[in-house]
Amino acid sequence: MCVWFLFANRRPQRGHRHNELTVIGLGSYLAFLGVSLLVICTPGQDTALTIRNTLAGGRPAGVATAAGVAAGQATWTVATSAGLAVVLAASEPVFFAIRLAGAAYLVYLGVRTLMSLRGQHPDHAQAPRQSRTGRAFAQGYLSNLSNAKMVAFFISLLPPFAGPQPSFVLLLALGLNFCLLTLAWLTAYAFAVERMSSWLRLARVRKAIDAALGAVLVALGVRVGFEAVRA
Repeated sequence: MCVWFLFANRRPQRGHRHNELTVIGLGSYLAFLGVSLLVICTPGQDTALTIRNTLAGGRPAGVATAAGVAAGQATWTVATSAGLAVVLAASEPVFFAIRLAGAAYLVYLGVRTLMSLRGQHPDHAQAPRQSRTGRAFAQGYLSNLSNAKMVAFFISLLPPFAGPQPSFVLLLALGLNFCLLTLAWLTAYAFAVERMSSWLRLARVRKAIDAALGAVLVALGVRVGFEAVRA
């Protein structure tokens, strides 16, 4: 993992500066991994989107979606490590706009999935493989980047494990660990869906899955939008 070189018995240091390299104990790191796995393995919009794109474009599209989600998380990791995420969260108009954009995007993807019940999947029809994977990556990236909950998540998750005066390097390393775990988990989802593709792509089964995934994405989008307006 990214932070193996940061393991040490942490001791208070006088005169510690914010940009100095700090260390994390093995126990704290294992606790961080446990919390991260609990969050990552809980199904949500990223899981639904990965399944949707794997069914539409095969394993490459599913893996590309996973990579896009991880890239979005990496962007939030850098922003959190640099302190930009705190500023963004404190700016209510910008934060509100991001939440609404994320909600609208989820509803859009859900509606497109439901539209596929009438015919061939709109993201899969006659599209070259490179185009499908590029589109899947962009969807994963935008979906995660527009998820305002990721801001609050990284702000609340990373600092407690990085100590009272976390360095940029340590925050970045922990965040990238989270991204890699997410990439591995969603990639495994894509492989699992692909292995069951012969059954999942049966007309009746596929329609049921598309209907369920579309409804889930729309419901998630409506919930995010409602929470943004209510906040």
